[in-house]
Amino acid sequence: MLKLLGTVSIAFLTVFAGMAVARPFKDAGGRTVEIPEKISRVLTAGPPAAVLAYVLAPEKLTGWVQEPTKEQKEFLMPSVRDLPTYGRLTGQGGTANMEAVLAAKPDIIIDVGTVNDTYISLADKVQQQTGIPYILIDGNFAKTPETLRLVGDLLGVSARAGELATYAETTLKTLNDGIAKVPEAERPKVYYGRGPEGLETGLAGSINLEILGAVGATNVAAAAGKGGLTNVSLEQILGWNPQVILAASPKFAQTAKTDPLWANIAAVKDGKVYPTPSMPFGWFDSPPGVNRLIGVRWLEALLYPKAFTVDLKGDVKQFFKLFYQVELTDAQLDSLLKGATPKS
Repeated sequence: MLKLLGTVSIAFLTVFAGMAVARPFKDAGGRTVEIPEKISRVLTAGPPAAVLAYVLAPEKLTGWVQEPTKEQKEFLMPSVRDLPTYGRLTGQGGTANMEAVLAAKPDIIIDVGTVNDTYISLADKVQQQTGIPYILIDGNFAKTPETLRLVGDLLGVSARAGELATYAETTLKTLNDGIAKVPEAERPKVYYGRGPEGLETGLAGSINLEILGAVGATNVAAAAGKGGLTNVSLEQILGWNPQVILAASPKFAQTAKTDPLWANIAAVKDGKVYPTPSMPFGWFDSPPGVNRLIGVRWLEALLYPKAFTVDLKGDVKQFFKLFYQVELTDAQLDSLLKGATPKS
């Protein structure tokens, strides 16, 4: 839940009350927000929005909601590596201070992800307290091309947005065409474990496992119900007996491979336990943003090697150059994929 830390002073409100607005924008929450005709500075409410703003218009990004690690910076443009960190406005880990937000002098605040009454209410509160236009963008993975074009037009970078959206459309079409040819019986049962113990996962409908459904695999934890993230027991996982385990934490991947308690699970027996690549942003999750597009190509190669022709290393290099605007070395590429693909 969003935390509004500190009280915004009348002086700050006065400064932003006079901000010029020129056009109405109807956001994903059905709210009509007056936004500047030209947007030069973007503040993002959470990690998915930060990734979106970075890939579309890094020069407009005012800062990070979470400071990039040394490992992440290696895979980011030099110009954004040391931008200030102001915290996140949304989510359970909301840490942003309103005075820091105002000090960034953004033209707009963008939030990308789930859109419901709670987020609509929070957006209204922030906008009322700061005077900064705050818009909500639907983060549904299937709508990624639409999202890229919409926000690209908003930020005045339509040409770049079109290029990225075309890549997303091609990726999704290739995926859907390929999956349609894979019989249900050949689509794997997968467990995705978060945290060092691997006992946190997503239920049916969880945005954190959205691309698992997109690639046609079965989320075994869906048997536990519908919702977001939840904690499960090893006994439950043993009962589900997944054919593949995806581990958000390298520590969990190692545990699943070596701990006798996990040994009877099909995925462990068959050597199909893989850490999910995570640099500079998660390929599967964390955050659930446009960064997951390269995760599609990874999962195609991992789960359906016979159904898809994937040049994974070439695809990763292309994606990083196009979206993150960085050229990968062979050594960097190897580090990104370490342990995440079957041993040849």
